[in-house]
Amino acid sequence: QVQLVESGGGLAQAGGSLRLSCAASGRTFSSYVMGWFRQAPGKEREFVAGISWRGSSTYYADSVKGRFTVSRDNAKNTVYLQMDILKPEDTAVYYCAADSPPYGTSWTVSLRNPDYWGQGTQVTVSS
Repeated sequence: QVQLVESGGGLAQAGGSLRLSCAASGRTFSSYVMGWFRQAPGKEREFVAGISWRGSSTYYADSVKGRFTVSRDNAKNTVYLQMDILKPEDTAVYYCAADSPPYGTSWTVSLRNPDYWGQGTQVTVSS
C-alpha cells in the first residue's frame, strides 16, 4: 500500500512554469513505476507522463512532449513534474499515480491503469 500526496499546483501565466511534487509514503517507493495524469473540466482523465522504477526511462503524452519533464528521487520518496512553456489548455487537476506492474507486463502499458492515486492538485494557466 502506498499513499500519494501532490503539491505545487497553482496559477501560472501562459509561457510560464510550475513544478509539481508527489510525496509517497512507505519504504517501497522504488518498487513502483510512477505517473502523472490530468483531468480538465468536462473531460476524461488523461495520461501525461510516466517514469520507470529508477528513473532510467520516461515517456510522455504527445501534448506535453518537449515541455514537461518527469523525474524521481527514490531517496526522498518523491516524483516530480516540471512543467514549462505552459499553455491555457494545460489547465486541469493533476494526479500522481503509482503502479506495480504484473510480472511480464510492460510497465508503460500497466501504468495506464495504475494501482494508486493521489488526491490531485489544481493547475490553472491564464492566457
